[in-house]
Amino acid sequence: MVITADVLIVGGGPAGAACAWRLKQKNISCLVLDRATFPRSKPCAGWITPSVFRSLEITPEDYPYNLTRVESFQISLRGLRFKLPTYQFAIRRIEFDAWLLTYASADLILHDVKFIEKHGESYLIDGQYQGKYLIGAGGTHCPVRRTFFDGDPNNTRKKLIITKEEEFSYPVSDGHCFLWFFEDGLPGYAWYVPKVGGILNVGIGAGVKGLKRKGKTLKSFWLKHIEKLRKMGLVQGYTFDPSGYSYTLRQESPPLRNGNAFLVGDALGLATRDMGEGISPAIQSGLLAADAISQGLDYSIASIPRFSFPSMLKLKRD
Repeated sequence: MVITADVLIVGGGPAGAACAWRLKQKNISCLVLDRATFPRSKPCAGWITPSVFRSLEITPEDYPYNLTRVESFQISLRGLRFKLPTYQFAIRRIEFDAWLLTYASADLILHDVKFIEKHGESYLIDGQYQGKYLIGAGGTHCPVRRTFFDGDPNNTRKKLIITKEEEFSYPVSDGHCFLWFFEDGLPGYAWYVPKVGGILNVGIGAGVKGLKRKGKTLKSFWLKHIEKLRKMGLVQGYTFDPSGYSYTLRQESPPLRNGNAFLVGDALGLATRDMGEGISPAIQSGLLAADAISQGLDYSIASIPRFSFPSMLKLKRD
């Protein structure tokens, strides 16, 4: 038996959940397919700005889980140190993603998508799920992207970032948020983000092309980073066991749509070019794709900022 809906969404992260939420508002049926059971662990520093809450038509006070207000960053840029006022929040993805799916009232199906085909005027997933529209929200390795958009994978992966990261319980003694850009030759940045409830997120991210030029591995920079944390007294006596993931920084002209198949979030590659912030762009792209479907609009991401810092500073002034 084939299950049908107007829209099939592959991926239940912020982009897919936001898309489902907006489609539900417009009374358009949709199914969200994801191979993971929510809540699920997701390595991520978890930056979000107040614009995320505005996009979802709630306030920070409405969010029912841990929310850390970040009023400044302690920044080191090639050794130059300064404090940057800001107004952001840090969330835990294991909480936020599951909450957003519930908030969206998404019809979530546990399914590992293997094969997608164009079936007449609709799309058929693994012979079981059929819809007129298809949303690729499955991250960097999204099967929708792989099937309908990867004609030139070398070009579309020019800005690929790989990371090592760990989020864990720790008795934090310094509640500041630290960011290090291009330290020790790293072609990227590293972070130390304390979160409420005794949770700490530590990680590094680097461009694949930059690592290749230097002939270095990400692991070598990771070891330098945790040694720096030890010397600064930020993390002592902890045995790290990081996980990794990848994402793509914002490109000039990313592939947006192929027929009635759309890409959103990390499947599209929308992380900001300076901070690698992905949650807000993901949510915005999910909403824009839903609007394109529900209102017959062109799908454009021109309204989604390419950089984080200008909007961060503007939010502080506001």
